[in-house]
Order: sequence, then structure tokens, then C-alpha cells
Amino acid sequence: MTGVSQATVSLVLNGRSDGDVRIAPETRERVLQAIRDSGYVADPIARRLAARDNRIIGVFTYEPVFPAGNSDFYHPFLVGIEERAEALGSDLLLLTSAPVVDGRRRIFHEGNRLRLADGCILLGRSLDRDELARLVADGFPFVSVGRRDDAGGPVPYVGADYAGATEALVRRAVGLGHTRLAYMGQGEGPESHADRKAGFDRGVAAAGVDSVHLPADDLGAVLSSGATVVFAEEHSDGVALAGEIGISGSSGEKSRTLPDVSIVTLGQPTRHVTDPTGTQFTGFAIPRREMGAQALEVLTALIDGTKTRRQRLLPCELIPGTTLEERWK
Repeated sequence: MTGVSQATVSLVLNGRSDGDVRIAPETRERVLQAIRDSGYVADPIARRLAARDNRIIGVFTYEPVFPAGNSDFYHPFLVGIEERAEALGSDLLLLTSAPVVDGRRRIFHEGNRLRLADGCILLGRSLDRDELARLVADGFPFVSVGRRDDAGGPVPYVGADYAGATEALVRRAVGLGHTRLAYMGQGEGPESHADRKAGFDRGVAAAGVDSVHLPADDLGAVLSSGATVVFAEEHSDGVALAGEIGISGSSGEKSRTLPDVSIVTLGQPTRHVTDPTGTQFTGFAIPRREMGAQALEVLTALIDGTKTRRQRLLPCELIPGTTLEERWK
């Protein structure tokens, strides 16, 4: 209608100039008159998509979040995300179309819809390093729920201070007279496991006591180790060990005679476990709901370009429980 380029029309519509490109007043008026004559109105949805400001937040999970086998571990994270999204006026897009490759979901695949969202929150015990590196390199706004090591650059995250909580429990055990402590679990691999083991090692070194690293759920190794307290990396392994030792009920009493072994579990169950005794394990609670909420806060700041602390570790609440007993000399 005006005989000018699409770029010129766009600049006039948005009231901008483009560096050295000067739009003559008569050209601008001609474009504005054509808009008035045609009744043209810019598509607000298209504008917001182009500006990455459609207030849609993606949520990607590397593991299924709804099956009972996960023992509702992810539910509090999602509650925190949803509550903060509602407060900020954002909608959530759960990205579920990703194919499973070698037992794991992948963000980047043919036809992925990641770009429908302004940014994305990532959930999972172990995230794909190559995909994290690609997200960092692409500059796409994202935040991990859980601490992550650098992947070609710093990874934004909101995690739990597993190391600090585990170290505090080691101090408590040593204060009760335990001088040989066992760590049962991987102690490596996912950052959450490595952080727990790092806190255990730090606490043991500071206290100057003996320690041993045991495979998960191995009663024979526990009994032959001489350890008087076992720190179970996975809650389910602590439950299994308690069943073998005979600890039962809220009082923490032993139902049969075995060597005196206390148990500390390092967080909530991440896989389904049946504990008919209702034992109150000594350990810590992960601030899952607050982690989800703050992850959305950080992501919103990244999208808006406002300053914020991009890497956060939240304290865990210690749970006294009944399975850490005083060790008499």
C-alpha cells in the first residue's frame, strides 16, 4: 500500500528507528495513514512471542513426575512453582512430548516446543550435561531445581544445601559419642549425591573420627565395618537397613538383638518404599516447595533482564527423629 519495505513498516509500528536508518517524516506519515485506512491492528500474541514475553514458563522433567513409584518426591517442587507462577501472572507449560532415549528424556529433539515458553525450569536428579551446555551457549533462559556444576559456563540453579545439612548431622552423631561413621550410597554421580558425601567427609575430617564408605543396602558390610552409625544417602536404603537391624516404630526401639547401629537418612524418599513401622528417621527435610518457588523467581528475573542471585542454596531443616542414639563408651 505504501511502497516501502516491511522493515520500515515495522519500525513505524513500533515507534523506533534502526541505527543509521532514518525514516523521512513523509514516509512515516504515509505508513500511518495506510494503517488508519486499512484498520490494521498488530497481533498482540505475535508481538509477545517475538519479544519472548508471553508469560508462559516451561517445566521440563527428566524423570516422570506423576507415577507413585516416585513417592510424590516432585510434588512439592511443582506446588512451589505453581504458587509463584500464579502470583506473578504466568502460565505453566509442562513439556511432555520429549522422547525417551536410553531411558532418559531429552530436551532437544525434532519438533521440540521449548521456544513456546519464555524460559524453562528443569527438574531431575541428573541432568544431561550436553543439553545444559547447549542451553548455556544458546542463552535461552532456564533454571535448574538442584545445584548443577558448570556446563560451558555457570548454570542458574536453586538447590538444597545437602553438604551443610549432612555435616551438621555428622557433628550431632559425634557429639553423641560415635567415633566410627559409615556412609552408605554412591557418593558420586549426581551433584546431590556428591554434595552429601562432601558434607560427610568434611564433618568427619573436622571431628577427627574414623569413617568408611559402604555400598547401599548391604547389612553384612555394615556389621563388619565396626561403624556405630550409618548415613544412608537414599532414604529407602535406610528403611531397608532398619528392617534388617530390627528398628521399628516411632520410639526407634530394636525388635531383636543385633549390634547397636544408629541410622541417619539424608533427605526424603526419591523412590517408592514401604515402611509399615512408621519409623521416624533422624535426618533432614529438603525445602522442595521453596526451591520450586525461588526457581521461578530466578527465571523471571533472567527473562526480564533484572539483577538477581542466579545460584542459590537453601538450608535444609534437621529432623531429630529416633534413629540416632547416644553411643556409650
